[in-house]
Amino acid sequence: MDARALAALAANPGCRRRALLDGAGVDKGALAQALGAPANFGQSQFAHQRGNSFEARVKADGGADLVRLLHERLRDGSEPPGPGAVATPDLTAPGPQGRTARTALALREATEAGRWALLDHPMVSLDVAGSPAFLEPDAVVVHPDGSWTVIEIKSFPMVDGSADPAKVGAAARQSAVYTLALERVASMIGRPPEGGGDTAEAVEAVDVAETASAAVTADAAASAGTKEAAASADPAATAAQEGSVTPAEAAPVRARVRHQVLLVCPKDFSNLPTAELVDVRKQLAVTRRQLDRLTRIEEIAAALPEGTTFDLRLTDDGRNPTRPVEELTAAVDAVDAAYAPECLSTCELAAHCRTRSRAAGQVEALGRGVRGELGGLTTVDAVLTAAMNGPADDAPTGDPAVDALRRAAALRAEALASRPEAVACR
Repeated sequence: MDARALAALAANPGCRRRALLDGAGVDKGALAQALGAPANFGQSQFAHQRGNSFEARVKADGGADLVRLLHERLRDGSEPPGPGAVATPDLTAPGPQGRTARTALALREATEAGRWALLDHPMVSLDVAGSPAFLEPDAVVVHPDGSWTVIEIKSFPMVDGSADPAKVGAAARQSAVYTLALERVASMIGRPPEGGGDTAEAVEAVDVAETASAAVTADAAASAGTKEAAASADPAATAAQEGSVTPAEAAPVRARVRHQVLLVCPKDFSNLPTAELVDVRKQLAVTRRQLDRLTRIEEIAAALPEGTTFDLRLTDDGRNPTRPVEELTAAVDAVDAAYAPECLSTCELAAHCRTRSRAAGQVEALGRGVRGELGGLTTVDAVLTAAMNGPADDAPTGDPAVDALRRAAALRAEALASRPEAVACR
């Protein structure tokens, strides 16, 4: 589950179907294809290659130009990074858990060093409905003052200092997910409270550092076969493991995540980078609130019929599903969905959910705005009945939605009566 999927999930927290399928790692694209309702959106191969090429250009020379671009946009009066002033720590580690721990250790070390640092494709984690999601931002910059900035690199153009608002909004929601995950890391490596307060966060920071150090030094220790080899790979971690570093000493600074992300795009229609700071506080608050509302995946799975599975039963070559469509449809429909037209641009199963929503006559297919205006009227038939079968005296019913529908039906009938040639429709 990536940040784009999390942003879409947070925008529709009532959809248990997406929460379960994403949490279980189900390939929703293949599932939609097997159901006969393939998704009609996605990034083309050429756009993907163009994006990778632009990102490589932006991060050339160790990311020094990228950090200078960030400093120019900040305009905070701080000293600009000089030649060789930007550190680029190695984030290599086995598995997502190892990379997450190694990223936390690199962030702590860079923050304590009090210098510019660029983390290229770090990995952070976020708990989503009881299931861990591993996220990979394009880059994170550590400032000399201990603050961190998320870098989001996109291939859509920024013409005369502005870009497509819809695409900028999507990038902001995606960056808010990264910011939320980084805030968790920052809380673990912050300074312990003064006056002998609770040091749980600092202790957890040491545990994270030790986990990362074990992942990084394993190969060196195995090849050299000595304790000295492991210590030379990461002496700070070895000192912590030997007890010479206390929790308070291991976390001497307070890290914080900036709520302005740097959006980097091609300038005009060239391949030269330009950037603007985007405030994501609103998106961050919405994402945090919506993710907190998500039902835990265990609770969703526990409510399913016994034996429910989304297995496509692929052929030996892994290309063609053999499971009957009827069985697969029944399995998917066993999980409640919350369809809205916005899903068509964010979820692979949206076409299937739209078909089922229309077949059931649900007003959600008309949009969230319409659904909110209709109150307790949940089906199209109920809406039409309320609008067309009103009393002759047109007396108020006490239900604002019903009264508004009947007034609209009366205006529509009056308009049709003035044009006898018009064809009435239902």
